[in-house]
Amino acid sequence: MPRPTAAQLAYGSCTVIFSTLAMLLLSQTSSGPGIAVIALSALALGLLVAMTVPVPKKPAPVATSVAPERVAESVPVASGSKR
Repeated sequence: MPRPTAAQLAYGSCTVIFSTLAMLLLSQTSSGPGIAVIALSALALGLLVAMTVPVPKKPAPVATSVAPERVAESVPVASGSKR
């Protein structure tokens, strides 16, 4: 199994934190089992978000020649005679 990327960790963590806060504020629960259900559902939601973040694909190897071709350069030769 591949390791999670930084984007997956960030999206999953933010989802867990914000969804937990939102569900606790909206439900206004104060009982232990209610908080446990909210925490577990936030963890499940965070895991779902982290696993659905697109993973960057590795670039395909570029075919290169083994030895680069040498290009012969023509250098103009200065003539020694003046006109």
